Amino acid sequence: MTKIYPSASAALEGVLFDGMLIASGGFGLCGIPELLIAAIRDAGTKDLTFASNNAGVDGFGLGQLLETRQVRKMISSYVGENAEFMRQYLSGELELEFTPQGTLAERMRAGGAGIPGFYTKSGVGTVIAEGKEVMNFGGQDYILERGIVADLSIVKAWKADPSGNLVFRKTARNFNPPAATCGKICIVEVEEIVPLGALDPDSIHLPGIYVSRIVQGTHEKRIENRTTRKKEA
Repeated sequence: MTKIYPSASAALEGVLFDGMLIASGGFGLCGIPELLIAAIRDAGTKDLTFASNNAGVDGFGLGQLLETRQVRKMISSYVGENAEFMRQYLSGELELEFTPQGTLAERMRAGGAGIPGFYTKSGVGTVIAEGKEVMNFGGQDYILERGIVADLSIVKAWKADPSGNLVFRKTARNFNPPAATCGKICIVEVEEIVPLGALDPDSIHLPGIYVSRIVQGTHEKRIENRTTRKKEA
């Protein structure tokens, strides 16, 4: 049975349901599964919880789902660059679970590896630790963080073969591999699908065993915050 689907909406068919937890790869606008996010918006699925480093920007990436009020909760480490995100959070419309970036990546990795939880020093003595179990090891406190097991993972890769073996491009790899592993179903969008055997086995970043469905499409490579130096007179 093929893993390749003709469109993002076709790849998501029969997978989405209200109230689900979705792990999304990407960092800012780098390596985000923009086609799958747009398809979720068009599907109208609501009351969603997203585990993602942030929520894109206003009007693009996960920011689109904030504008349509389809997101109930974000599990994130960064909330800047998105005015609607900040507005909804400060007004109490959006639930937010702050998670340090390294902890978020490890929570995804742990969930994908079947590890229910782990102890970390990150967040000790801050709001991050509120309501969490604290253990002392070697005279230092650590907090218990739970692994994330998502109903669905949506990720972005550079290349894939028909078996779902993936190669990510440079920093666009970011949260994508751990996000991919922690989902019960993983759907990946790619820039290019190559023939089976075309990828060097030593260059594969994520084996196809983790990938359920693949969609190829055209992607918009935006710059999140363009900063230029003024020309000298």
